[in-house]
Amino acid sequence: MITKKYVNELSYEIVGCAIEVNKQMGSGLLESVYERCLIDELEAKGINYQSQVRIPILYKGKDLGGHLIIDILVEDLIVVELKAVDEMVPIYEAQLLSYLKLTNKPKGLLINFNSTNIAKSTIPLVTKLFAELPEDNLSELSALSGK
Repeated sequence: MITKKYVNELSYEIVGCAIEVNKQMGSGLLESVYERCLIDELEAKGINYQSQVRIPILYKGKDLGGHLIIDILVEDLIVVELKAVDEMVPIYEAQLLSYLKLTNKPKGLLINFNSTNIAKSTIPLVTKLFAELPEDNLSELSALSGK
């Protein structure tokens, strides 16, 4: 069962991987370099992912033939959007929220590798789907047992 706790712990692992990449590589490289390095970290931790995931552009239920591309999709739950920019602007958050909506995923992470502190600068975003997840397995078991 997928819980908020599981999704948050997975997010923590992803950010930890990003911190390691930033520690090893520093700032000033292309986003694609950071993506490759982050993928290597995810693989080393045994975390399942897909990179460069294509999302069809659907309009009113009709496939218009184009696609959007998600940088990394982790465990088919968390959309990771990578940046290597001097300044984070609101459109990046809007982009991630759109990806979350289009893929129906509970959480996204916006990570900027041009930062001195990845943990503090990462922007987590959640959807209604995340809000509907149970807190953790214990709370669900308690609810089922009437405690």
